[in-house]
Amino acid sequence: MKTEWMEQLETPCIVIDMEKAKENIVQMQQETERWGCRLRPHIKTHKMPMFARMQIAAGASGITCAKISEAEVMAEGGLDDIFLAYPQVGEVKIKRALALARKVKRLILAVDSMECALPLNEAAKAAGLCVEVRMEVDTGAKRTGVIREKAVWLAKELAKLSNLNLTGIYTFKSLVYKDEPTQDKVIAGKEEGELMEQVAGDIRAAGIELRDISAGSTPTGIEVAKTGKVTEIRPGTYIFKDYMLCKEGAAVFDEIAVRYYATVVSVPCKEYAVIDGGTKTFPMDILLDTEPYHYPGYALVEGNEDLQLRRMNEEHGILTSKKGDTGLKVGDKVVLVPIHVCTAINMQNTVYVDYGDYLEKETVKARGMLV
Repeated sequence: MKTEWMEQLETPCIVIDMEKAKENIVQMQQETERWGCRLRPHIKTHKMPMFARMQIAAGASGITCAKISEAEVMAEGGLDDIFLAYPQVGEVKIKRALALARKVKRLILAVDSMECALPLNEAAKAAGLCVEVRMEVDTGAKRTGVIREKAVWLAKELAKLSNLNLTGIYTFKSLVYKDEPTQDKVIAGKEEGELMEQVAGDIRAAGIELRDISAGSTPTGIEVAKTGKVTEIRPGTYIFKDYMLCKEGAAVFDEIAVRYYATVVSVPCKEYAVIDGGTKTFPMDILLDTEPYHYPGYALVEGNEDLQLRRMNEEHGILTSKKGDTGLKVGDKVVLVPIHVCTAINMQNTVYVDYGDYLEKETVKARGMLV
């Protein structure tokens, strides 16, 4: 970012380097297509229709959302092929999902149990709709998803429902191998593809046709695509990348498209300085000094490894010096790199986008969409 723009920034804030974001979009699209796979990126990272439209323009087949509120925002922004990769439980959410299904070209819903599927089927029947669904399979992450031993049974039961059209299966596995965390994205991705092929084969052997096999996060996505055993991958973080991806071997530092900017507001003593962003600005969804990656702070101070952000209150970030003297003064601007960019963006109502020759504010329209 141009130095002369620094004083324009209302800190604390996030600035997105548009050129790097474009490069990341194109790189993932080309690599996915190289392996004969489709790309359906997750919008959880950027949460902005503008970036989703860029991904579609680059060749993505559609987008992925987690919550119905996110999907509604994306539909309002012109996106019309949406996979809602999260079980819709409860009358209100099902009603919203069916209403959205009438508005877009394609809406795919997720199920992982009959308790989820039956109310959806009944509501779809009452609405006169046949809803496309994918069945989630747990391949080791141990969160949502039917366990593999029950996958064929559930697929058979879903196939009996009159107003649900089971067209595929999907999973989220990320860096897991043999049901345990791993740092090796190659073996994790290879196993992910193999497990999904096996599950799909068992379901097809039971007489149920499947069109789509969807898998792959940013760390494992390309490795899954390389197996040739899935039809689609759904990475999200790749668009901006972050320090976590660097540690996971899925990015290099120069590819990170996002920076925080903060202002030093107080320097009570040489040992620490206070910046104008705290827990409302910097996410705390990582553990410091913990295996395997030993993150040194809640964000990295760019260009100064001596400084660390290890303590925060709501509006105060405390920068300390390993040498005992921060060297900072009131009014200084500090540039920081996010550890986990998805949660970082979600904490911002607006972000700055650096287009190279001008700076523009953009609303994070799907920010805080929890339902």
